[in-house]
Amino acid sequence: MIGVLDGVRTRVLSGVRGVVMRQAAGRVDLSRVDKIPPTLGWPLQRDGMDSPARLDEMRTEAPVQKLTTFLGLNVWLVTGYDAGHAVLVDQTSYSTDIRPYVGKSGASDGDIGGLGFTDPPDHTRLRKFLTPEFTRRRLQRLEPLIDAIIDRQLDEIEAAAKASDDGVVDLVPLFGFAVPFLVICELLGLPDERRETFRELGSARFDVTGGGNAVLGAISGSREFLLAETARQRHDPGPGLIGQIVRDFGDEISDYDLGGLADGAFTGGMETSAGMLALGTVVLLEHREHWEALVAGEADVDAVVEELLRYLSVVQIAFPRFAKTDVVVDGQPIKKGDVVLVHLPAVDRDPAFGGCPVDFDPHRPSKSHLAFGHGIHRCVGAELARVELRKAYPALAKRFPAMTLVDGSDDLEYFGQSIVYGVEKLLVRPLG
Repeated sequence: MIGVLDGVRTRVLSGVRGVVMRQAAGRVDLSRVDKIPPTLGWPLQRDGMDSPARLDEMRTEAPVQKLTTFLGLNVWLVTGYDAGHAVLVDQTSYSTDIRPYVGKSGASDGDIGGLGFTDPPDHTRLRKFLTPEFTRRRLQRLEPLIDAIIDRQLDEIEAAAKASDDGVVDLVPLFGFAVPFLVICELLGLPDERRETFRELGSARFDVTGGGNAVLGAISGSREFLLAETARQRHDPGPGLIGQIVRDFGDEISDYDLGGLADGAFTGGMETSAGMLALGTVVLLEHREHWEALVAGEADVDAVVEELLRYLSVVQIAFPRFAKTDVVVDGQPIKKGDVVLVHLPAVDRDPAFGGCPVDFDPHRPSKSHLAFGHGIHRCVGAELARVELRKAYPALAKRFPAMTLVDGSDDLEYFGQSIVYGVEKLLVRPLG
């Protein structure tokens, strides 16, 4: 799953090539931005599970509209499904290369690595190293580990509930965070003694309230950790993704590139799944008929998961696209050098989905959502996320059929301004 200001947050804005790049270099440095202005940040603020009503109004007026001008760059917001799909699938009109926009303080040796900030042909070269690790066959090998991790966390939830005076536990650290974190540690092949350090580096990188410098600092911390881990595994390959790529490709990939890929896997595989597990549990508990169907083993789990992915779209903004040439999107002219942001929750609640797209309805006629993005920058870990969600929700429901929320969705403390949406804590009574 991917993200904006994944641009100013999961990683902060993208670059353009050619003349625009050379003109922008030295003029725009996102790493020096102390605060994201309200004109740019408001689309990241939700009303509980729902995006701002203003986005629906914008989509009705025109699915592509100018959001603001930021650091001299015109920023366009896409809220319609067809327009969003067209932008995300277009490999030739846009760049996602952020390097000209972060300055020396935001990048190491002029680069920050990773698939999300790389254009072809470099993107093609790097993706070939990572894609084999996310094939169905490789993921099947992880399934017993995922089952074991989920079972262990369910045991911890039950123990915590029994030890609590009121039977209340917080699902965020015990389930929402723990399951994807432990899975990504297994995927990367991180030894147990290094996992606590890794855990501490995770969450700050998705919060844009501190501005570009804070985001890039958080990114730098996790990248430095993974670069060091990559260098270590170059000499002592572990059992996970890092070690396997070393064994399969050796000197074809540098430590720097491999560290960037590992960091991208961490980015796409941890916080996004954590948000989905917590928020998806809220949705299911408030739509009790679907919870009961999971308990009874009667739910179409694939349909439930896909509808939760669409309904929640926890990655709020796709990787920013910088126009490399003049382009027209849904009738709206966009100039070379402009930034195009696709708002994923808005496009995934477009009336094009049929019925009432603001409602959670697993029986909705099938239509491909864009929660994982689309095109060459579609989340490479999408299938891993699906495996986790398809296993975790039914396991939670069957283990704790009488689980109830302590607070309703209107009373929860959600992330205030974050590329990856989530909830600070989720108090439940697992045993009813």
